[in-house]
Amino acid sequence: MTKNKAPDGHDDGKPRCGWCGTDPLYVHYHDTEWGVPERDDRALFEKLILDGFQAGLSWITILRKRDNFRRAFDGFQPEKIARYTPKKLDALMQDAGIVRNRAKIEGTVLNARGWLEIMEKEDGFSNYLWNYLDGKPKQNGWASLKQVPAETPVSQAISKDLRKRGFTFVGPTIVYAFMQAVGMVNDHLTDCHRHDIVKKLKRR
Repeated sequence: MTKNKAPDGHDDGKPRCGWCGTDPLYVHYHDTEWGVPERDDRALFEKLILDGFQAGLSWITILRKRDNFRRAFDGFQPEKIARYTPKKLDALMQDAGIVRNRAKIEGTVLNARGWLEIMEKEDGFSNYLWNYLDGKPKQNGWASLKQVPAETPVSQAISKDLRKRGFTFVGPTIVYAFMQAVGMVNDHLTDCHRHDIVKKLKRR
């Protein structure tokens, strides 16, 4: 028996945001992670770094290398990354399992140091970020991908402040993609099966 397919081509019949396509890894990410409110300080750091590495690339490229990134960057523990030596940076540049971009690798060290400063001065990285939205995800109601903005005043404000604190690869477009991914905004399209599920998620 042939399974019924949704208009977007998925065999399970569930409508999804068109950007995730039909790649099983991408679909799983869309269905389990993207848009789910994240409150863990370290997990937020990891996602911000990976979104920075995505600049100029597709997210599926980063997603396929995520385990390699986690191994190479010590599980994205900022305390360790902030102390990386030139020798460690050279080793990362030789690691074919990640994106070997010198500026992005060096920027990860700067971002780790900025994260540590925010953890000390702002009652945590999570609180620092979520305070821009009064702690609550913004619920959008886009019917088409064409309606979804590339950046917003909030992402611009976060970007500006992060850069003042020494962060790199945190432009407003990267920050907005990060906000979408970690559930600071619910940008699942209204006809996506995840839209209402994500909307009902409570603060942890």
